[in-house]
Amino acid sequence: MKLDECIVFPDRTNDILTVGELLIDMISDEYDPGGLGNQGYHSYFGGSPSNIAMNVKKLGIRPFVSSAVGRDRLGDFLIAQLERAGIDTRCIQQVDYATSMVVVNKSAATPVPIFYREADYHLEYTGALEKILSESKIVHFSCWPVSRMPARRTILQVIKKARELGVLVCFDPNYHPMIWEKGEDGLAVLKPIIGLADIVKPSEDDAERLFGPDSPENQIAKFLALGAKLVILTLGKDGALIANSSGMLRMPTLATEVVDTTGAGDAFWSGFYAAVVKGLPIRQALSAGFAVSAYKLKYTGAVVELPPLEELQAMYGLKEANA
Repeated sequence: MKLDECIVFPDRTNDILTVGELLIDMISDEYDPGGLGNQGYHSYFGGSPSNIAMNVKKLGIRPFVSSAVGRDRLGDFLIAQLERAGIDTRCIQQVDYATSMVVVNKSAATPVPIFYREADYHLEYTGALEKILSESKIVHFSCWPVSRMPARRTILQVIKKARELGVLVCFDPNYHPMIWEKGEDGLAVLKPIIGLADIVKPSEDDAERLFGPDSPENQIAKFLALGAKLVILTLGKDGALIANSSGMLRMPTLATEVVDTTGAGDAFWSGFYAAVVKGLPIRQALSAGFAVSAYKLKYTGAVVELPPLEELQAMYGLKEANA
């Protein structure tokens, strides 16, 4: 995880497997911080791992996604969106629960979500999932599947197998107490998982919900102490702090226009993943993540029409792989 070196991946047919929630984002038509005046919402494709799969496909690398949706019109819509994007849906499980949904107000700051969960946490570990995992370079997951059984058991099996196979394990610790069972200590569950991850990318809000208020430097040290190899702490308009066992650096955001922050973190992950797979050193890949996030922030919804990574790099004056 040296910042000026590339990550060397085994030669495998799939670049990234994202495992976890596939759901509907209901986003308000207007800005309303109080959430009381909105009369209209529109539905969008959502769910962090699934957003990343959609994004990286557009950026030029090969994704696979494993999620659970309901046997309902919303589940059919989400599957159709993946298929339209050219993403294989063999590992999308349809279950006898309603497709999960998140309601958020359109926001230029961190959106405040309301969660309606059923199908997403019924994701099971299957032979098909294990086969795709064995063919992948990176596996990515978030707090959502970790927060409930049986999906938590599935993620633990995925991590165990990924480490056996040498798959890069990446975790988005997007902790929010509302997605956990009442009375469960989410931090106790997450601590060992953070230690099993190669890369974690908390936001400042995630870190505060996990550990309480503290300086960004102290927050990032807590993730490193738990065993994470590389920590990317995103700070909104202030960019990000990045640290490994050798040191820490601060990087600025590239965003100049903010229309909607929904999915900005997923866009960052997407640019970073596309860049490391294409052979950029970690430091340059981080810049690519900022470029994709800056582009997404100009549009409403978690998934937008992204140009190929090389076009975005040129747009923001960044180096391409092998350039």
